[in-house]
Amino acid sequence: MAKTDSILAIDIGSDSLKIAEFTNINGRVSLDKFAFTEYNVGDADGGAALAFELKKTLEANQFTSKKVHLSVSGQSAFVRFVKLPPVGNDPVKVKQIVEFEAKQNVPFPMDEVVWDYQLISSEDDTEIDAVFVVIKNEEIVKITDLLETNGLEVALVEISPTASYNSAVANEIGHDECSLLLNIGSKCSTLTFIDHGRFFVRTIPIAGQTITQQIAKEFGIPFSDAEEMKRRHGFVALGGAYEEPDSEVAATVSKIVRNVMTRLHGEINRSTNVYRSQQKGQRPTQLFLSGGSSVMAFTPRFFSEKLRIPVDYFNPFKAIKLSNNVDKEKLAEIAHMFSDIIGLGLRNNTICPIEVSLIPDEIKKKNQLKSKVPYFYASAVSLLLCLGIVYLGVGYQQNLESTYVNSSNSAISTTKGFASRIDLINKKLKTVKKQFKDVNGMLAARGKWTLIVNEIQSILPPKMWLTNIGVAGNTEEVELATPKRGLFGPRSSKKSNTSTKSTQLGTVEWIEIAGYTLNRKALDSLDKQLNLLSRKAKKDATKPVFAGGENTGGAQTLETSIVKMNNMLVHKFKIRLKLFEPIK
Repeated sequence: MAKTDSILAIDIGSDSLKIAEFTNINGRVSLDKFAFTEYNVGDADGGAALAFELKKTLEANQFTSKKVHLSVSGQSAFVRFVKLPPVGNDPVKVKQIVEFEAKQNVPFPMDEVVWDYQLISSEDDTEIDAVFVVIKNEEIVKITDLLETNGLEVALVEISPTASYNSAVANEIGHDECSLLLNIGSKCSTLTFIDHGRFFVRTIPIAGQTITQQIAKEFGIPFSDAEEMKRRHGFVALGGAYEEPDSEVAATVSKIVRNVMTRLHGEINRSTNVYRSQQKGQRPTQLFLSGGSSVMAFTPRFFSEKLRIPVDYFNPFKAIKLSNNVDKEKLAEIAHMFSDIIGLGLRNNTICPIEVSLIPDEIKKKNQLKSKVPYFYASAVSLLLCLGIVYLGVGYQQNLESTYVNSSNSAISTTKGFASRIDLINKKLKTVKKQFKDVNGMLAARGKWTLIVNEIQSILPPKMWLTNIGVAGNTEEVELATPKRGLFGPRSSKKSNTSTKSTQLGTVEWIEIAGYTLNRKALDSLDKQLNLLSRKAKKDATKPVFAGGENTGGAQTLETSIVKMNNMLVHKFKIRLKLFEPIK
């Protein structure tokens, strides 16, 4: 049978250290190794004594597991039971209400504590029972730092009462009746009610050190001497008609022990009344003892007489398996102090009734990071493997492409020669296209000149004739034609030149006409005719030839004078008419 997932359970008491190594064998928890040691807390620096004993114990027993389940004393924790309103099965709402209740009930700032909660089954559906477990963050960090210094990894932190409860339930205590588990430790006693799945706990500050302090006060001796006297002579006095021991010291010590146990019995009665009234629990029918201070003689008899119920010592080892190499006789001597340890071991891959965890956030982050380390290594190996494959592939591809490049270069050289010739032909083609376009545009515009001449003829008033038609635009003025004699009016007295001047043509925007008229009013008539033609063209949805008369900037009189011609006085004029659309 293979061993899997081993853990190290460590219970740190106020003056003792208990360690056990567990493995999970085919679903059952097995105890492989254990160690128990006590350390002196009378010194000022109890932390140094704990650190020394922890290191020495780990080295002496050669535990192999590094994963730790830790239990701390219930005295340093705050445990509160509350009833929550029903919110159904919505985990989000449950968490919100629990967090609100925690802030209301926890007597410390929430950023200074580590806390967790557990919902407890309730017979009444109108309310939900919950338990809060809170502990100062600095208390946990002190111990976890000490464990990490020794190379251990903290995977779980819980308090002694919850660990003992899980151990008791696993040993079938409280299944059929309400039972009490009383752990009498060094500084405090923990009273746990186990009642058909219900859970209630109270920490009582009456324990072994209370007896030691009373002995030291009674005899006027140091604490360490009083502790030794308690261990040598301590037992619970039977009281009544029982005969006292011969030793006066033993008689006095036994009475002190009985007085302290009587006080503890009173606290048990008060806790029982609180449990029955507030938690609606049943009356306990049996008491189980555990803890280092519970082994004093006549302790079971004392509580059996006081509580009037059966009292026995708690045997937590029924729920686990003991490995063959475990010293069972040595374990039996300290079995009464291993209830917490067994509870911690049961948290290894098994489901427990109470599963609170008080791990600080910084430790959770460390554990999460450590759990991802194997994936980081696997990713790194995969990355290196991929890089190697890529490198080989790139090398092969490079050789293949080099062959393609060499064969392509020769083809490219040939193609470049053809491309140069094609570029030269394209340039020539663009030049020819431009020339063709210019010529084609000039041919297309040639017919406009007839339209312009006809339009000029249509607007000439009577008794007016032209001697010259010219153009003006973005180029130097070019004379289009010199009309023959009598083209638009009387013959000129001078001999007309019928030749045509040619020059590089630009954009023609204006037409200039020059001539003579016998009537000065004819010039005004020309402007009116221009405006009429422009308005008529727009009305007919056609484009006019000229832009309009002088009032619209379409006609400009450049020159006007009176000259004598054939013994007649005539008006000589020169007018510029603006084209509606310029002509190239």
